[in-house]
Amino acid sequence: MEYKEYGHWSADGKEYVITERKTPRHWYNYFFNDTYISFASQVGFGEGFCQDDMGRRVPLVTDRSVYLCDKEQGTWHTACGLPMSEVFDRYECHHGIGYSTILCEKNGIRSEYTVFVPTKGDFEVWILRVTNLRPVCAKLSAIAYAATDCDGKYTPQGYNSFLSGYEPESRAVCIRATSAFESGKKQMQFNYMICSETPIGYDTRKSAFIGTYGSKDTPEALLMHNGCTNSSSCTEKACFALEADCVLSAGESKTLSFSVGHSVKHEDIAALSAIFTAEHAQALLAKIQAKRWSDMDGVTIETPDQNLNLAFNGFYKYAANMGSRWARVRHNGYRDMASDTECFGSFNPTMAWERFKRILTYQYSSGYCPRTFIDGAIKPNNFSDCAVWIIFTAYSLVMELGKKELLDEEIVFNDGTRASVFEHLRRAVDYLYNFQGMHGLIKIWGGDLNDGMNGAGLEGKGVSIWLSIAWYRANKQLMELAELIGRKELLPVHRQMGEDMREKIDTYGWDGAYYITAINDKGEKIGSKESKEGNMYLNPQLWAVFSELAPKERLQAILEEVDRNLETPLGTLVNNPGYTAFDPYIGSMTSQPIGTLINRAVYLHPMAWKLAAEGMMKRPEKLQMTLEKILPWNHKHAPTCGEPYILYNFYHGPETEYRYGTPGQSWRTATTQWVAKALIQFVFGLKPCMEGLRIDPCLPPDWKDCRITKTFRNCIYEITYRQEKQDGSIQLSVDGAPIEGVLLPYRNEGYFCVTVTL
Repeated sequence: MEYKEYGHWSADGKEYVITERKTPRHWYNYFFNDTYISFASQVGFGEGFCQDDMGRRVPLVTDRSVYLCDKEQGTWHTACGLPMSEVFDRYECHHGIGYSTILCEKNGIRSEYTVFVPTKGDFEVWILRVTNLRPVCAKLSAIAYAATDCDGKYTPQGYNSFLSGYEPESRAVCIRATSAFESGKKQMQFNYMICSETPIGYDTRKSAFIGTYGSKDTPEALLMHNGCTNSSSCTEKACFALEADCVLSAGESKTLSFSVGHSVKHEDIAALSAIFTAEHAQALLAKIQAKRWSDMDGVTIETPDQNLNLAFNGFYKYAANMGSRWARVRHNGYRDMASDTECFGSFNPTMAWERFKRILTYQYSSGYCPRTFIDGAIKPNNFSDCAVWIIFTAYSLVMELGKKELLDEEIVFNDGTRASVFEHLRRAVDYLYNFQGMHGLIKIWGGDLNDGMNGAGLEGKGVSIWLSIAWYRANKQLMELAELIGRKELLPVHRQMGEDMREKIDTYGWDGAYYITAINDKGEKIGSKESKEGNMYLNPQLWAVFSELAPKERLQAILEEVDRNLETPLGTLVNNPGYTAFDPYIGSMTSQPIGTLINRAVYLHPMAWKLAAEGMMKRPEKLQMTLEKILPWNHKHAPTCGEPYILYNFYHGPETEYRYGTPGQSWRTATTQWVAKALIQFVFGLKPCMEGLRIDPCLPPDWKDCRITKTFRNCIYEITYRQEKQDGSIQLSVDGAPIEGVLLPYRNEGYFCVTVTL
């Protein structure tokens, strides 16, 4: 597979500039606030929806486009580079942090179309700047179009039984549809598109604008009328379309703005329209740009890999911020939000703590944590692992912030009762310890971290070795937090619980050279040398390292088994060998094609954990190799491709033939945020503890000189690493003076220049 360049980083490193419209697939960017999220590709394709606190959603935008119509010539083209069959004189898409701008030139007209979501509100904003490059006047109009499912999905021979039309007092097209959004009860609510100036045309009926036989690339309204038809909609599929005048003299530019949004109150549309000008939209854009960079200014890195520097310092941290609030977007994954919040906390612990407290409110008072909340309900979905993640997140954030009093803050459970943060954590640990199945290990139920192992424990007997190992780590961290706040009476009990679980794991989970991953309801081992297929899994081996479950010699030997059994040129396999037939006592992963997802694929989320584990076990050559195999632009080991500014959930294996080395989905995965955390804490080795910031690095051998700057408790550390000694020792100097040990000095609002010599 030949790798091709489709763009480059901007000169200031803050944008990725796509220069070819036809990338191998849509290359996306995401935009969000606390209640609305949207995404767009390099040609504007994407979706946007708002969500309330119980996961009720309004699918506001299901696609979008902007058309520029030449009223004299009777022609039109888009401002987003479509259709692909058209030739454009110039095209660029600038994916930035919190926005995307598509620049097109065609027929002497330049357009710059920007999409973003402001800091607050259930809407997205489009800014369109049009410039006439012709030597004569250009009589144009601009049409903003958005497909929507706010009135329900279209089904053939069915009805979309709501009203829509134009409301001149608001300069808006409005779709009235019932929704339980926010209230929990179905009521009439309002979905709209507004313009920064009075429109000259509109459409709200899809069959009038797109047409019965048209498409987004060939709207019948433009083919037949070169503009909107002023349609309303009654029991037909609705859409949003507004047309604005754009007559430009030679060399003149004009800026128009549009907004697509949702409101539970009709009067809010007029209120927003009254202040919605092109200048107002520009101010909203500037505000969200400033906020997004401010949200993630706690850490920056400088390594010999400039692509990594630019990706980490921008999109990787941005993805951690998004995941902390929106998890995997398709649903509000509980474990996903908690884990991403832990990663986000490695450079913005203050905001992460506020996010974490919100996550706790969905926990049951029993200590159990659900898989998700969506469509107005908290849904367990039979998953057993979600509770461990809140301990990991709380521990990490308390260490970052150095404030043990955070554990005393009172937070509600989902039944309205209240308890301290520490009590939330204690109940989670106790709940899981007592959720015992076969051999006294923790039940796998309908899945642990491995979503596809959803058939192993539905009868209530199957157990997860991985989760039992993860619980062991969570219990250790809980004991450390208990001692921190003076709850020493809990230590003997939890110490005994931990030793009990460790012995069970060793007795029933150790396979002679590595740990199995589960035992199903039939008593069959999964991930064992005895297994018919899937003889070894990666995750339990990595988490044995994280949990320090065994002596270092055993952990080193386990990683050597990983090297022998799971390492490939493309990356580290999530399991091996692959499953060739569906096994209902394992789950849906056994029905996935080999080389995809979690059936003998290179799953990058665990590889990010492997990066951390290699750092803990001080295997710098393996650490460097793991990082190289994760990064899509590094083809030293195997060809890969995909968006160069973000990471993915997996790479397709050789069994997939033509898909070999191509990525799965981007953005909606924990890979990016865990690579960011692993780089900060396990590669550069910045380990927060109550006493301060310790340095315990494991650098790739090729990084002879590198730097990281970290804000830690209102103090800034600028740290330079030099690999010179090659004897395994480490020497620190602060502001030019050598210091003993690896704990950095601290003073409030201090600034320290640190040199680490290795």
